Amino acid sequence: MRSAPTILHLDMDAFFASVEQASKPSLRGKAVVVGGLGPRGVVATASYEARVFGVHSAMPMAQARRLAPNAAYLVPRFTFYRSISEQVMGLLRELSPLVEPLSLDEAFVDLEAGGAAWDESSARRAGEKLRADIRAVTALSGSVGLAASKMLAKIASEQAKPDGLVVIEPGTERALLGPLSVRTLPGVGPATGDHLRRAGIHTVDELAEAGEDELVRLLGKAHGHALYAMALARDERPVVAEREAKSVSVEDTYDVDIHDRVRVGAEVRRLADRCVRRLRGAGLSGRTIVLKVRRYDFSTLTRSETLRGPTDDPAVVREAAARLLDSVDTTGGVRLLGVGVTGLASYTQEDLFAQAAGEREDALGEEPEAAPEEERRAPTERRWPAGHDVRHAVHGHGWVQGSGLGRVTVRFETPGSGPGRVKTFRVDDPELEPADPLPLVPRRPDGAGVEAGGAASAGS
Repeated sequence: MRSAPTILHLDMDAFFASVEQASKPSLRGKAVVVGGLGPRGVVATASYEARVFGVHSAMPMAQARRLAPNAAYLVPRFTFYRSISEQVMGLLRELSPLVEPLSLDEAFVDLEAGGAAWDESSARRAGEKLRADIRAVTALSGSVGLAASKMLAKIASEQAKPDGLVVIEPGTERALLGPLSVRTLPGVGPATGDHLRRAGIHTVDELAEAGEDELVRLLGKAHGHALYAMALARDERPVVAEREAKSVSVEDTYDVDIHDRVRVGAEVRRLADRCVRRLRGAGLSGRTIVLKVRRYDFSTLTRSETLRGPTDDPAVVREAAARLLDSVDTTGGVRLLGVGVTGLASYTQEDLFAQAAGEREDALGEEPEAAPEEERRAPTERRWPAGHDVRHAVHGHGWVQGSGLGRVTVRFETPGSGPGRVKTFRVDDPELEPADPLPLVPRRPDGAGVEAGGAASAGS
């Protein structure tokens, strides 16, 4: 392990919800919940104000509404979040060529590899400067952890939340880890945690005291060895700049269970086409087709078929997914379907049967990916999702507070304004139209500054 805390872990604070608060002045300091708003939606992110009421990510949205009935519930704007994430990742790459993104809002950075830090003092300066730069460019806050290993840097960033910086100095790791719960360590989820608890092991100190042989007996060779090393603060994993994708997949959850077998087959074909579009967009092909089916009773089945070679042919993927579906009983109803491709490669080996039949469909990419989902929604929901941006010919830029019964309610405000006024319109009002998000930090007159979304424009 290193002798200086030069591995940095950045975790943006309540990222999706924070973006919405920065974008909407009337929501700043308020409880905000972002996620699927349908009957089976789940929470993607909750603001810290919402977490006070017990709302957290992956919670069913219906439960969140019971806990925080007065929170603002918004539909995610993933394209916008991705654009802001790209700005943050750009700042990280200015620090080092070794940046390992874990998600849109989280990454490791090897400061030493970029010459940005070599001891505790320089690492702390780099971390503080990064936090200031992120706030200047995106108006958002991020928590930073600095340590001599990836595991400890991530633990440090958790301790730094929200909007802070924590440095774990080399030599203090064992003392810091000892009293912490075993669930703090990577790879200790609910099942492993319960297994250890039943064995009388609750803290990292107790994990280390149990010894390597006992952990191997309890958890198996690989997991036991790994957890014992982590309990002793040993983590030699390097920061890896490129994380290789292992699979490409898409899935949909349905508000009402699908019972019609013909409809189920049509959904699987549609998902296969979407999956191939993503596969081609990444310049990849795959050898194993995977079908995921969650039935009415929440039981989840997966079926897979491995082809003779990698493919990105939509006809081949559709046919394989259809064959897999034939082996699944969907009589009681289906609540979720997914199609994925694994065994990825950067080349294709055309399926012989598809070649013989001349079934390659290069026109697949012409169909917008979101179109089939939109067709299932009512026009009002399709046009005016809660939280999304709109523009009115008279009143300017705003966002949808809600819609229903032929009406849509809009609050007119921009990231740089104060809380705006609210107006209600007919859903078919010709002067109201969807709009691109405005940048969270407006471009300065000298041209400096970075836009996070669509073009800046004057709001009312």
